[in-house]
Amino acid sequence: MTQQNHLTRMVFCFAIVETCRGYLLVAGIAFGILLGLAMGIRFWIDSIAQEKLRRSGIAEIDKMDGRQFEHYLGLLFHSQGYKTTVTRAAGDYGADLILEQNGRKVAVQAKRYSKNVGIDAVQQIVGALAHYGANAAWVVTNRDFTDAAYKLAASNGVRLINREALIEMIQRMNPAAKPNPKQVRAQFPQQKLQCDRCGSQMVVRKSTKGEFYGCSSFPKCRNTKAV
Repeated sequence: MTQQNHLTRMVFCFAIVETCRGYLLVAGIAFGILLGLAMGIRFWIDSIAQEKLRRSGIAEIDKMDGRQFEHYLGLLFHSQGYKTTVTRAAGDYGADLILEQNGRKVAVQAKRYSKNVGIDAVQQIVGALAHYGANAAWVVTNRDFTDAAYKLAASNGVRLINREALIEMIQRMNPAAKPNPKQVRAQFPQQKLQCDRCGSQMVVRKSTKGEFYGCSSFPKCRNTKAV
């Protein structure tokens, strides 16, 4: 009787082990399917995001120089119903564009940067308000802003449009209405910048802090300018 009970227990334990093994196998298969679905959904979401970025033209915008970016924004806001004026390259009194719509005037500072925009841009556009008789002040960039810039803008009522907001603005527009960044670059060729110290051509250089213009006669001439 004892031997029979022992055999019964062994059979029972074996059945439990096999049942658990079956459950584990099913659970493993289910986990694999769920993991595959999750990865597929993530890939699909990433693909959509990349396609939206491509359609926004932000990669071409990043290749623009400052003046091209100003003209691009002028066309972009014109497509939104604003009367736009791109101010002169030098002596612009802090505003790169003036937007007018329904009796409202907006002074805009455009910053095509390779790094975050600091408080100087906010200070410049605040100073431009009175000169242009504007009702509002905006700063638009293809990058982001420093914490100090956000704080100063908030205390002065300045609207900051960073990279994410710019892309969202472009994506909301009718594709047939928004300007083509590549065509804008072709329409407004990059101007050669001369060194105001030695007369040589300024070229774009890179450092750990981002891009900047440096004199091509370096190290003889060490003149630099912000991009």
